[in-house]
Amino acid sequence: MIYRSDVVGSLLRPEYLKEARQQFDAGTLSPAEFKRIEDRAVDEAIRIQEEAGLDVVTDGEQRRLTFFGQLLEAFEGFDRSGGVLVTFRDEEGREMSFRRPAVASKLRWRRNMCAEEFTYLRARTTRPGKVTMPSTEQAAAYWDPERSADAYPTLERYLADVVDLLRAEIEELYRLGCTYVQFDAPQYAALLDPQIRESYRQRGLDPDRMIDLAIELDNAVIEGFDRRGMVFGLHICRGNNESMFYASGGYEPIAEKIFRKARFHRFLLEYDDERSGGFEPLRYIPDDRVVVLGLVSTKRMRLETEEELVRRINEASRYVALERLAISPQCGFASTWPGNRVTPEVQRQKLELVARVARTVWSD
Repeated sequence: MIYRSDVVGSLLRPEYLKEARQQFDAGTLSPAEFKRIEDRAVDEAIRIQEEAGLDVVTDGEQRRLTFFGQLLEAFEGFDRSGGVLVTFRDEEGREMSFRRPAVASKLRWRRNMCAEEFTYLRARTTRPGKVTMPSTEQAAAYWDPERSADAYPTLERYLADVVDLLRAEIEELYRLGCTYVQFDAPQYAALLDPQIRESYRQRGLDPDRMIDLAIELDNAVIEGFDRRGMVFGLHICRGNNESMFYASGGYEPIAEKIFRKARFHRFLLEYDDERSGGFEPLRYIPDDRVVVLGLVSTKRMRLETEEELVRRINEASRYVALERLAISPQCGFASTWPGNRVTPEVQRQKLELVARVARTVWSD
């Protein structure tokens, strides 16, 4: 079965959850009570997606501080703010910066990343449930030649441990009954931005080698699980932090390598504005893969029309057959804790629009 309407991962976190997190961090709310509030937020996130009519649902990433947050929670070894400075911006020229995590000591397993998320989701919905986790390329961004050298003298040694830990996580998800896992990989899109590519070179890293290595290791993570009936998706966006982005550029510089060599079943691709370029790079998609077009923006309040979405799907079908296309929002609504600059009502309308357009285009 091909899921025609998909969702990338996170939904806006309700204010009561944000307040509870502050109280929990301050030590004035017990872990048990905080979990009950988290559960309530997840229940609401699931209901929003079900009522919208989506084919696939997530837990809304309500338990995470960021889309990669569970990586830092599950594995010891990261300095949460010891990495390079990353700057996000928007079309109005506003900017914000934060420091990435950096691996500072040998990675050690502390707990499963996604087991709690999936088991709770599984018990709360009859729809196909999806789990999201960082790709090896995202994890690669947390290796620094100076900060990480004592623990991992080379990037390759660090990523070898990442692969082992991610495979163990997928093994547990499989045991729990999970059939759909999405890898989030904004770092792939970073490697098509000329300025970001140059910044990697200045740090002693070859961007093209990074792409080759990431594909090789992503394939190693999922190797064999597809024969057990699991479906894997790769989500590529250009950064998402409070409606800001950090990279721009079409997929052409990375398309042939990633689309032809990466063994993912579904490619969830950001395509909500001109920063994503045209659909021409989709010509490299193999005939047995699905492209999920991220046509609906999670960054802007404007609600797209059915007509423009149908038109863009038809444009994409010049390069990938219509039966191998699907639709989703372009990214999560809250990749970081504060969330994007959209209201819960607009979020609901956009999710309903995704499901409605999918029914219109693929009514058979």
